[in-house]
Amino acid sequence: MKQMHEDRRARLMAHIGSGVAVLATAPEAIRNADTHYPYRSDSYFWYLTGFGEPGAVLVLDATNNKSILFCRAKDPEREVWDGFRYGPEGAKQEFGFDEAYLIDELDQRMPDILAGQPEVHWPVGRNAAFDVRVSGWLDALRARFRTGVEVPTRFVDVLAQLDEMRIVKDEYEIGILRRAGKISAEAHVRAMQATHPGMNEYQIEAEILHTFIRQGARFPSYESIVAGGANACTLHYVGNNHRLNEGELLLIDAGCELNGYAGDITRTFPISGKFSAAQRDVYEIVLAAELAAIETLRPGARLNEPGDAALRVLAQGMVDLKLLTGTVDGIIESEAYRQFYMHGVGHMIGLDVHDVGKRKVDGEWREFKPGMCTTIEPGLYIRPADNVPPALANIGIRIEDDVLITRDGREIYTAEVPKRIDDIEALMA
Repeated sequence: MKQMHEDRRARLMAHIGSGVAVLATAPEAIRNADTHYPYRSDSYFWYLTGFGEPGAVLVLDATNNKSILFCRAKDPEREVWDGFRYGPEGAKQEFGFDEAYLIDELDQRMPDILAGQPEVHWPVGRNAAFDVRVSGWLDALRARFRTGVEVPTRFVDVLAQLDEMRIVKDEYEIGILRRAGKISAEAHVRAMQATHPGMNEYQIEAEILHTFIRQGARFPSYESIVAGGANACTLHYVGNNHRLNEGELLLIDAGCELNGYAGDITRTFPISGKFSAAQRDVYEIVLAAELAAIETLRPGARLNEPGDAALRVLAQGMVDLKLLTGTVDGIIESEAYRQFYMHGVGHMIGLDVHDVGKRKVDGEWREFKPGMCTTIEPGLYIRPADNVPPALANIGIRIEDDVLITRDGREIYTAEVPKRIDDIEALMA
């Protein structure tokens, strides 16, 4: 772990060449009164350091090939209340920094660190308060102009290069993502087995969270969606407080976070254990769309290909279900499909659920490379409307898996959750 983070810092400094990069971790957030939300490091900071304490700033001096951490003091009194702290010396030894200082010294030391540097890299525009702080260091340098000190004149967004580093996962990251996918899959299987009419959505959410925590993933990677019946037609429904009714479907979109890395799975299944004829018709279309999208995933494929493949299947399905009329091409061109399918087919996944990385490079869709991880999640959401047959109203279905691009093709590392109708019904029997 220590060597891995040192290597990442070295890669970033090699790209910068000369100059200084500065990244702060996430601040603590107050939930109410004197209660905090559970702390979670900034993803970029965690990627470069593995240091999980709040109140820290990383400085990379690429000119002198030196990494510097500013962090909280070792404080036995606070540790009685809040737990262990590394302090500067402990952090330096444990995480491989060249230098480490108290966070209270940051504003005093940064002007000297920046003196004579050609450029400064930081997350420009991401945090207004931090932008002001960087400006303060530069102003302090400018005030010393009579001493002949040189002030950086180029300012670069460091996140652009970090995004490129993070989009292709290394073997450590792939291992954690597979494990997060496995835990998330176990939670979905448990939820299917536990579900029956008369329960409440939050009871199923409890089954999911139980599996996460029991397997060492203390937190979900996002707020779990447990949407019964018509609630499944709300994409980000998180109320999770309605009764589960006989004859309706349950859509669950949930994944755990493990060591900072996200799982993200969606399954939709019948609360009573058996699909109705109408539910089966819609489900088979969404499943076919997901399989068509996954089939496109391979090194060299473009990021738009999975979405294009899924959309053609969904558009044809909308015609077959008599939701829309016309040709598939006409439905896609007019975007009439957006009445029932209003989101993209997937997103990168990693330290962030919706992970980083440009979708286009120099105006062209990015190519998939081995080590990239993406979700595939087509859906149909059929709200009541004049053009909707009554039997289809309030059916919402989404199917989502996490996929690793390999040298030879792809690996669906969340495949342990059933998604074919016969397999779902057999599991729930």
